[in-house]
Amino acid sequence: MQEQLEIIRRGATEILVEKELIEKLQLKRPLRIKAGFDPTAPDLHLGHTVLINKMRQFQDIGHDVIFLIGDFTGMIGDPTRKKRDASAADSGRS
Repeated sequence: MQEQLEIIRRGATEILVEKELIEKLQLKRPLRIKAGFDPTAPDLHLGHTVLINKMRQFQDIGHDVIFLIGDFTGMIGDPTRKKRDASAADSGRS
């Protein structure tokens, strides 16, 4: 368990909530680790590699890794309305 924790800590500045992670690792069962990606985003960027690499570390030590693509988000578009608000602001300038 200590070796797994060292690998998980590698490259991380903080683990939220580390006590809970330790308790789950002590059960000696594979964890299910999920990461979600927005399908409306135009691309993946360098910042995504941090998450993808961390997911690979979890996978290498025997945990289950799941990548989620937000299909519902893709159907409704940008839930923050930033894109729509920006286009509305742009159209008002004409």
